[in-house]
Amino acid sequence: MPEQKKKILIFSLAYYPHVGGAEVAIKEITDRLPNIEFHMVTMRWSQDEPMEEIVGRVHVYRVGSGASYLSKVLFIPRAVLRARTLSVQHFDGMWAMMSYMTFPIALLRILFGVHVPYILTLQEGDPFEHVFERWYIKFFAPLLSYGFMRARSITAISNFLGTWAKHAGYQGPVHIIPNGVDLAHFSVSRVEHEGIVLVTASRLVHKNAVDDVIRALALLPETVRFKVAGTGPDEVMLKELAQTAGVASRVEFVGHIDHRELPQFLERADIFIRPSRSEGMGNAFIEAMAAGLPIIGTHVGGIPDFLKDGETGYVAEVDNPKNIAAAVTRALLHADERAAIAARAKALAAQYDWDIVARRMNEEAFAALS
Repeated sequence: MPEQKKKILIFSLAYYPHVGGAEVAIKEITDRLPNIEFHMVTMRWSQDEPMEEIVGRVHVYRVGSGASYLSKVLFIPRAVLRARTLSVQHFDGMWAMMSYMTFPIALLRILFGVHVPYILTLQEGDPFEHVFERWYIKFFAPLLSYGFMRARSITAISNFLGTWAKHAGYQGPVHIIPNGVDLAHFSVSRVEHEGIVLVTASRLVHKNAVDDVIRALALLPETVRFKVAGTGPDEVMLKELAQTAGVASRVEFVGHIDHRELPQFLERADIFIRPSRSEGMGNAFIEAMAAGLPIIGTHVGGIPDFLKDGETGYVAEVDNPKNIAAAVTRALLHADERAAIAARAKALAAQYDWDIVARRMNEEAFAALS
């Protein structure tokens, strides 16, 4: 008689078609684990999105009907009620994707006595202070600590995020399992083009420091251009900055690019750059490395796990456009060094294959739900 599949309920604030590092991680991992039946409660960001559908190997249930701040707050009680209708107590385990998703799990335990074992994955890109120390979050600190302390297992995508578990009161071992990359999909050939093209692919938000690249561009030769893939609340400000800095003709905002089309964007570039102000890991760096691009980043958050200056990329200083321009200049002036760095980075990216990541999640995290 075939062994019955393990059944896991995921809590995630967002899921496809809203795609960031966490959403990609969930899909890549769940697609590779046919031995587990996955369900998910997530937010319904617009009324155009179906309340229930199957995405890949995940049965998705959406709650809410908008993207307002109030809707995000109400997601927690709505997620609790939706999980109750799914008879959550009959699941073998639950999976909280990022810290705040322990809230519905904690409330299920406290209010309804649902003591299904669960794991937590730390995927945050914001700094610790933003996640744990904002004044209104402190009101919920006991609930957050409760969620951390009772997790059966905690995984983190970087050593930096791994330290958060201890700060929140978790006493067990933390498994450092980074996000991965589809090596075959991101292995592309360079496409010839004029001049030097810097690229970034990210949300247009303060932490990703696209503004510092625009300021640095004004210090670089006219032959250097900058292509920006992504959207976000800073888009208008960044376009105005490009005008003010006198580089608008050299900055191209290409908007949202579907993750599946990202390799074609990278193959028309020379250097990937993101001088982050904070970063949980920075999966876009790994994808660029797999595509054979040299990378420029800062040593914040989880980036030092893979970025070694002069070995796998170039390190720039945070909030320092002049230093960022110097890093770009160094890469441009030493073509042989740049090629060697890109080759080493591509070899390192092979260690981040999603097959390896999914196997580790199965053996080190989901196994704890038995």
